[in-house]
Amino acid sequence: MQFDDVILGRRSIRGYKPDPVPKELIAEIIGLAMRAPSSMNTQPWNFYVITGEPLDRIRAGNTERMLAGIPQSREFRTGQAFAGKHRDRQVGVAKQLFSAMGIERENMEKRQDWVLRGFRQFDAPVCVIITYDRVLDGSDDTPFDCGAVATALVNAAWSRGLGAVINSQGIMQSPVVREHAGIADDQVIMKSIALGWPDETFPANAVVSARKSVEEATVFVGFET
Repeated sequence: MQFDDVILGRRSIRGYKPDPVPKELIAEIIGLAMRAPSSMNTQPWNFYVITGEPLDRIRAGNTERMLAGIPQSREFRTGQAFAGKHRDRQVGVAKQLFSAMGIERENMEKRQDWVLRGFRQFDAPVCVIITYDRVLDGSDDTPFDCGAVATALVNAAWSRGLGAVINSQGIMQSPVVREHAGIADDQVIMKSIALGWPDETFPANAVVSARKSVEEATVFVGFET
């Protein structure tokens, strides 16, 4: 693929084929992603790539704890609930997804099942957990750099025919993830990425979220026109 094809064509994939993804292909994608820039070349990121039975245990543990009402324990700050235009965008894409999946507003069972898909890593065959070195905790540069490598990873995956979605639900119950992924104590769990071959028959995979215009997002300073 050309670069523009990847950037413009990529979309978040929330439905996957069960087919396994070769370890060598994942390693190739991670290698490409790690060309992402980082603050003063610190390269704070690490990757835990999980599949098979360990991933099934994470899915089950996440789901059981959330249904039991155990408070979430993400290891990064989430800030306040979205409001204003940010909330509008969040609601907007949710409406797109629910419409594509035929989930009516009053159908609480289907709505809950949709939420639980996130805790199950969207039933993808692979989950990539991005962590960063705990000695860097407190630096705003570090999560910024992890965001850069996550973006590079999902784009590299798309260029190889794989789908992905960056999500937080999969790491809301961090003790479960830490235990079954064997994440070292010197690592902070940052994000999870569901990864696999897209199921093109899954309606939500066709959803393309809206973007702000360049004019809305950008201030040009010092240009003549």
